[in-house]
Amino acid sequence: MMSINKGKEVAQGSSRSAAPTGQQNPPPLSRYESQKRRDWITFGQYLRNRRPPVALSQCNANHVLDFLRYLDQFGKTKVHLQGCMFYGQPNPPGPCTCSLRQAWGSLDALIGRLRAAYEENGGSPETNPFANAAIRIYLREVRDSQAKARGIPYKKKKKKRNPLKSTEDSSSFPTQQP
Repeated sequence: MMSINKGKEVAQGSSRSAAPTGQQNPPPLSRYESQKRRDWITFGQYLRNRRPPVALSQCNANHVLDFLRYLDQFGKTKVHLQGCMFYGQPNPPGPCTCSLRQAWGSLDALIGRLRAAYEENGGSPETNPFANAAIRIYLREVRDSQAKARGIPYKKKKKKRNPLKSTEDSSSFPTQQP
Protein backbone atom coordinates (compact mmCIF):
# COMPACT_ATOMS: atom_id res chain seq x y z
CA MET A 1 0.00 0.00 0.00
CA MET A 2 2.92 2.32 0.72
CA SER A 3 4.22 2.14 -2.87
CA ILE A 4 0.82 3.10 -4.29
CA ASN A 5 0.75 6.28 -2.18
CA LYS A 6 4.29 7.17 -3.15
CA GLY A 7 3.44 6.86 -6.85
CA LYS A 8 0.35 8.97 -6.27
CA GLU A 9 2.44 11.71 -4.62
CA VAL A 10 4.84 11.79 -7.56
CA ALA A 11 1.97 11.92 -10.04
CA GLN A 12 0.28 14.72 -8.10
CA GLY A 13 3.50 16.68 -7.72
CA SER A 14 4.00 16.19 -3.99
CA SER A 15 6.71 18.37 -2.50
CA ARG A 16 7.69 16.03 0.34
CA SER A 17 11.04 15.24 -1.25
CA ALA A 18 11.72 18.88 -2.20
CA ALA A 19 14.31 21.05 -0.47
CA PRO A 20 13.43 22.28 3.02
CA THR A 21 11.33 25.43 3.07
CA GLY A 22 13.31 28.63 3.06
CA GLN A 23 15.98 27.21 0.72
CA GLN A 24 15.22 28.09 -2.86
CA ASN A 25 17.47 27.67 -5.83
CA PRO A 26 18.37 30.97 -7.50
CA PRO A 27 16.72 31.49 -10.88
CA PRO A 28 18.81 30.17 -13.77
CA LEU A 29 21.12 32.70 -15.40
CA SER A 30 20.18 34.17 -18.76
CA ARG A 31 22.17 33.07 -21.80
CA TYR A 32 24.05 36.39 -21.72
CA GLU A 33 24.86 36.11 -17.99
CA SER A 34 26.03 32.50 -18.41
CA GLN A 35 28.28 33.45 -21.32
CA LYS A 36 29.65 36.46 -19.43
CA ARG A 37 30.48 34.26 -16.44
CA ARG A 38 32.12 31.64 -18.69
CA ASP A 39 34.16 34.34 -20.49
CA TRP A 40 35.28 35.86 -17.18
CA ILE A 41 36.42 32.46 -15.89
CA THR A 42 38.28 31.76 -19.16
CA PHE A 43 40.07 35.11 -19.04
CA GLY A 44 41.05 34.50 -15.41
CA GLN A 45 42.46 31.08 -16.34
CA TYR A 46 44.38 32.66 -19.22
CA LEU A 47 46.02 35.14 -16.82
CA ARG A 48 46.85 32.41 -14.28
CA ASN A 49 48.40 30.20 -16.99
CA ARG A 50 50.75 32.90 -18.25
CA ARG A 51 54.40 32.64 -17.30
CA PRO A 52 54.72 34.38 -14.92
CA PRO A 53 51.05 34.43 -13.86
CA VAL A 54 49.36 37.84 -13.93
CA ALA A 55 47.10 38.99 -11.10
CA LEU A 56 43.84 40.53 -12.24
CA SER A 57 44.80 43.75 -10.43
CA GLN A 58 47.93 43.90 -12.64
CA CYS A 59 46.07 43.20 -15.88
CA ASN A 60 46.29 45.87 -18.58
CA ALA A 61 45.23 46.39 -22.20
CA ASN A 62 48.30 44.50 -23.48
CA HIS A 63 47.17 41.37 -21.64
CA VAL A 64 43.69 41.75 -23.17
CA LEU A 65 45.20 42.14 -26.67
CA ASP A 66 47.34 39.03 -26.11
CA PHE A 67 44.20 37.16 -25.02
CA LEU A 68 42.34 38.19 -28.17
CA ARG A 69 45.27 37.06 -30.35
CA TYR A 70 45.45 33.79 -28.39
CA LEU A 71 41.76 33.16 -29.12
CA ASP A 72 42.39 33.41 -32.88
CA GLN A 73 43.72 29.85 -32.90
CA PHE A 74 40.22 28.64 -31.99
CA GLY A 75 38.46 30.74 -34.64
CA LYS A 76 36.20 29.38 -37.35
CA THR A 77 36.24 32.33 -39.76
CA LYS A 78 38.48 32.07 -42.84
CA VAL A 79 40.29 35.39 -43.29
CA HIS A 80 42.13 35.63 -46.61
CA LEU A 81 45.52 37.33 -46.69
CA GLN A 82 46.30 39.99 -49.29
CA GLY A 83 48.42 37.57 -51.34
CA CYS A 84 45.64 34.95 -51.50
CA MET A 85 43.90 34.55 -54.87
CA PHE A 86 40.54 34.65 -53.01
CA TYR A 87 41.29 37.93 -51.20
CA GLY A 88 38.33 40.27 -51.59
CA GLN A 89 35.92 37.58 -52.78
CA PRO A 90 32.77 37.17 -50.66
CA ASN A 91 32.23 33.54 -51.77
CA PRO A 92 35.54 31.94 -52.79
CA PRO A 93 35.13 29.02 -55.22
CA GLY A 94 37.71 26.76 -53.57
CA PRO A 95 39.86 26.05 -50.52
CA CYS A 96 43.02 27.94 -49.61
CA THR A 97 45.68 27.86 -46.92
CA CYS A 98 44.65 31.09 -45.17
CA SER A 99 44.17 30.74 -41.44
CA LEU A 100 40.98 30.59 -39.44
CA ARG A 101 40.46 33.47 -37.03
CA GLN A 102 37.89 34.75 -34.60
CA ALA A 103 35.19 36.78 -36.31
CA TRP A 104 35.12 40.48 -35.49
CA GLY A 105 31.55 40.30 -34.18
CA SER A 106 32.50 37.53 -31.74
CA LEU A 107 35.47 39.52 -30.42
CA ASP A 108 33.39 42.68 -30.11
CA ALA A 109 30.68 40.85 -28.12
CA LEU A 110 33.33 39.15 -25.96
CA ILE A 111 34.93 42.48 -25.05
CA GLY A 112 31.52 43.89 -24.15
CA ARG A 113 30.82 40.98 -21.80
CA LEU A 114 34.29 41.11 -20.22
CA ARG A 115 34.05 44.87 -19.80
CA ALA A 116 30.81 44.43 -17.85
CA ALA A 117 32.17 41.47 -15.86
CA TYR A 118 35.28 43.41 -14.83
CA GLU A 119 33.18 46.12 -13.21
CA GLU A 120 30.70 43.64 -11.70
CA ASN A 121 33.65 41.88 -10.05
CA GLY A 122 34.87 45.01 -8.29
CA GLY A 123 36.95 46.66 -10.99
CA SER A 124 36.82 50.40 -11.43
CA PRO A 125 35.48 51.79 -14.73
CA GLU A 126 38.51 54.13 -14.85
CA THR A 127 40.97 51.21 -14.78
CA ASN A 128 38.95 48.77 -16.92
CA PRO A 129 41.48 47.27 -19.38
CA PHE A 130 38.65 46.12 -21.65
CA ALA A 131 37.54 49.75 -22.12
CA ASN A 132 41.00 50.92 -23.18
CA ALA A 133 41.36 52.82 -26.47
CA ALA A 134 43.92 50.24 -27.67
CA ILE A 135 41.21 47.56 -27.55
CA ARG A 136 38.80 49.69 -29.59
CA ILE A 137 41.53 50.36 -32.17
CA TYR A 138 42.40 46.65 -32.38
CA LEU A 139 38.73 45.71 -32.88
CA ARG A 140 38.34 48.38 -35.58
CA GLU A 141 41.42 47.04 -37.40
CA VAL A 142 40.11 43.45 -37.19
CA ARG A 143 36.71 44.56 -38.50
CA ASP A 144 38.19 46.50 -41.41
CA SER A 145 40.70 43.80 -42.39
CA GLN A 146 38.05 41.08 -42.31
CA ALA A 147 35.68 43.21 -44.38
CA LYS A 148 38.40 43.81 -47.01
CA ALA A 149 39.34 40.15 -47.06
CA ARG A 150 35.74 39.26 -47.86
CA GLY A 151 35.30 42.10 -50.34
CA ILE A 152 32.35 43.42 -48.39
CA PRO A 153 32.87 46.83 -46.82
CA TYR A 154 31.58 47.20 -43.29
CA LYS A 155 28.82 49.75 -43.08
CA LYS A 156 27.57 50.97 -39.77
CA LYS A 157 23.84 50.40 -39.43
CA LYS A 158 21.94 53.65 -39.39
CA LYS A 159 19.31 54.15 -36.75
CA LYS A 160 15.86 53.84 -38.20
CA ARG A 161 13.72 56.90 -37.84
CA ASN A 162 10.12 56.31 -36.99
CA PRO A 163 8.14 57.79 -39.92
CA LEU A 164 4.92 57.84 -37.91
CA LYS A 165 6.48 60.00 -35.23
CA SER A 166 7.50 62.74 -37.66
CA THR A 167 4.01 62.92 -39.20
CA GLU A 168 2.39 62.87 -35.78
CA ASP A 169 4.60 65.72 -34.62
CA SER A 170 3.69 67.91 -37.56
CA SER A 171 -0.02 67.14 -37.34
CA SER A 172 -0.22 67.77 -33.59
CA PHE A 173 0.46 71.47 -34.02
CA PRO A 174 -2.45 73.19 -35.71
CA THR A 175 -1.45 75.87 -38.13
CA GLN A 176 -2.59 79.33 -37.27
CA GLN A 177 -4.15 81.42 -39.95
CA PRO A 178 -4.20 85.22 -39.62
